[in-house]
Amino acid sequence: MKQVPLLINGEFSQSQTQTFIDVTNPINNEVIVQAPCATDTEIDMAVASAKAAFMSWREVPVPERARVMMNYQALLKKHHDEIAEILSSETGKTFADAKGDVWRGIEVVEQAANVCSMMMGETAENVARGIDTYSYIQPLGVCLGITPFNFPAMIPLWMFPMAIACGNTFVLKPSEQDPLTPTRLAELFMEAGAPKGVLNVVHGGKDQVNQLLTHEDIKAVSFVGSVPVGQHIYKTATDHMKRAQCFAGAKNHSVIMPDSNKAQVLNNLVGASVGAAGQRCMAISVAVFVGESKEWIGELAELLKQVKPGLWDDKEAGFGPLISPQAKAKVLDLIQQGKDQGATCLVDGSDFTLEGYESGNWVGPTVFTDVTEKMAIYQQEIFGPVLCCMAVDTLEEAIALVNRNPYGNGTSIFTASGAAARKYQHEIEVGQVGINVPIPVPLPFFSFTGWKNSFYGDLHAYGKQAVRFYTETKTITARWFEDDIPSGPNMTINLR
Repeated sequence: MKQVPLLINGEFSQSQTQTFIDVTNPINNEVIVQAPCATDTEIDMAVASAKAAFMSWREVPVPERARVMMNYQALLKKHHDEIAEILSSETGKTFADAKGDVWRGIEVVEQAANVCSMMMGETAENVARGIDTYSYIQPLGVCLGITPFNFPAMIPLWMFPMAIACGNTFVLKPSEQDPLTPTRLAELFMEAGAPKGVLNVVHGGKDQVNQLLTHEDIKAVSFVGSVPVGQHIYKTATDHMKRAQCFAGAKNHSVIMPDSNKAQVLNNLVGASVGAAGQRCMAISVAVFVGESKEWIGELAELLKQVKPGLWDDKEAGFGPLISPQAKAKVLDLIQQGKDQGATCLVDGSDFTLEGYESGNWVGPTVFTDVTEKMAIYQQEIFGPVLCCMAVDTLEEAIALVNRNPYGNGTSIFTASGAAARKYQHEIEVGQVGINVPIPVPLPFFSFTGWKNSFYGDLHAYGKQAVRFYTETKTITARWFEDDIPSGPNMTINLR
């Protein structure tokens, strides 16, 4: 069986481990490759390689680092469809969805190519007589990225290009469920001109992650994944005195006002709720209908009923399978709990199978109404093609509902009222808000800003906040004496 290689010190090589994880095709669960659980020695070698490369990479002028990113984005664009096919083969995503995954990553690389202006410090002349103060932005050292299965192109590209453009070196531990896409990204990065050791890629599970999290030479950790794992990684990293940013779970609400455009609302909710099989941390999993808009729920259910899962190269397929049998089992269990706890299942995708691929991880679109806050389908992140519909009388009730939820990743409101939109964006306790935009993922010159239990840390991904996360500020206060040096010591902390 083919094995996924490690990338250590600029060389792709087979791991010496005896422990492997099967990587399966979600459409039929056949094993397509094996991911190695890197040995302790290989983990140490990867970090040592990054540490050694940092000493020279940090001295590379910022414009030269930016040019590597320019070369890289050109290669990513050239191989865009090829990467998307690899991505589809190991995730089951439709080709259109896979291409979107790759493209959103390319946008971050383009921002990394614009790093020069973001690495500028500040200056002030004559903060005291003859004294100037200025600051420099400097890299941290070796940074670590731990990425999830659901966006194997975009999320690694959130991390290592920005970190490396800032002058750091990087160790990437991609998801063991779809490691082929990140491996191809790494190959192209080396082709773009990255020096040996600047990017290293290792594979494995919890043991490998914990070794990296506790390694004394890792300075900062970036993570995207589930809440329990995010909490573990944040606590472990910070307990070992590392900077950490951990993006975790979500329960994203879309609020529908009765004055909104019904056709636009329904079409947007279909794609935002079951696109990518609901395996998005920014998926809309709760639709909150205000006032008379609740009358649209039936039409929404009919539209979702028409969406059919299928193979990655089927242009008629709405989305693909879930990533694993375990993921499917969790979704089916929550659907059953919804029924048992009294929600009305308007569309039930539990029994969906695709002819010829019955062993795949298929779940069809599922829609619940009469959902309450006490139900498991509302409280838990389902991470499947399941939409919960709720109804309230007023915008104030909708805002209170969303704000009571422990997550704060994304939300949206559909309305024709500027006043309603302004009230919502101001009062809602969620980090990313869409107004007539269902999935408000910001472009990379802003930052990805989840709140509450959707994020653990202080500085977010990409944009200006990413530069601050991957760098440290050094402030210099300088005086150059002239001949007439003032006599006597200064016994205070005042500059004079």
